Amino acid sequence: MEEPEMQLKVKKVTDKFTESMYVLANEPSVALYRLQEHVRRSLPELAQHKSDMQSWEEQSQGAIYTVEYACSAIKNMTDSSVYFKSIDGLLKQAIAMKDRLNAAQGRSSAAPQATSPPASS
Repeated sequence: MEEPEMQLKVKKVTDKFTESMYVLANEPSVALYRLQEHVRRSLPELAQHKSDMQSWEEQSQGAIYTVEYACSAIKNMTDSSVYFKSIDGLLKQAIAMKDRLNAAQGRSSAAPQATSPPASS
């Protein structure tokens, strides 16, 4: 009587042991399957995010270049104020010289009329 009972207990133990071994042997496969499933679901979205980020990076780089170029232009304009002041001074000198020439010409053309003899009638 003990032998069939013992065989039943041994069968239960071996079945549980076999089941445990089966689960342990297949657990990595199940884990890898779950990982693969997760990657397949999330990869397209991640690829889209990567593409969006690259596009934003390109736009940002373009904006940064534009701002740097504008800053450089403003700095060059500030640096060129010395040249504009020089040009302003030269223009003022030229205007003053032209005024003196016009005044000298006006005096020289007015002088002969004053010294010419009056016409007799």
